[in-house]
Amino acid sequence: MLSTAESLAGQEIASGKRFGFGANWNRYLAGVSEERIQVARDSVVELLKLDSLAGKSFLDIGCGSGLFSLAARQLGAKVTSFDFDPDSVRCTESIREKFQGSDQDWRVLQGSALDVEFLKSLGKFDIVYSWGVLHHTGSMWQALDNARIPLGSGGLLAIAIYNDQGLRSKRWLQVKELYNKTPEPFRLGLLLPVLMAMHGPAFVKDLVRLQPLRTWRGYKSKRGMSAWTDVIDWVGGLPFEVASPEAIFDFFKVRGLLLERLKTHLRLGPLEYVFRAPV
Repeated sequence: MLSTAESLAGQEIASGKRFGFGANWNRYLAGVSEERIQVARDSVVELLKLDSLAGKSFLDIGCGSGLFSLAARQLGAKVTSFDFDPDSVRCTESIREKFQGSDQDWRVLQGSALDVEFLKSLGKFDIVYSWGVLHHTGSMWQALDNARIPLGSGGLLAIAIYNDQGLRSKRWLQVKELYNKTPEPFRLGLLLPVLMAMHGPAFVKDLVRLQPLRTWRGYKSKRGMSAWTDVIDWVGGLPFEVASPEAIFDFFKVRGLLLERLKTHLRLGPLEYVFRAPV
């Protein structure tokens, strides 16, 4: 019998309201290597400005593939991971088993960032990490507010949220809605134009340099992820919400959190924020 979460997620995916993130991550797992894990560890260190997480508790909201939970665990943190998508929960359990075995200091749960009682049940954490997740919940501002619930005194909240690019963001929402309503056998026709838009210039440069696909093969240098997995994740990612840096800053400022770090860029990916809770 399907669990309530599996049933709800399946219904939303089937209706085109939600992208199957977990199924996409499942395809990615076969390519996880020690090199990718090292890159993931480096990205966590760079974002948090902490060389070690030894002695710290780490909550991964929307753990997806489990790669960054693994990175945090290998950096010394005691980790709790959860995801709404049961397939993502299974991915994280799989990566834990493969690289950490029966690790008593890493628990993996199914749950929602919108479930206040669930979040309260988890306890308090030194670091709450949610990279590129809360804008996919269907209620981003509630999810952002809820992310404070498990945040301990003086703790760090590290999030990544899509930037509000006005008309461009609205057009991407339309692409995502079309992709999720398109039968799977025909989705490749939507993916290829986006692939060329995102990676075409690099393809051409590498070809001119007589190093075809060099950038594509080296894509793992960006947080340890896979280029093709990220293309599918980007095109399919529903629900989809955006926010300007000013809106995110003001939202947490009135709630007493101080911005420690903001990383912006002109690409399509999320902007990164690190806030600190009051002591």
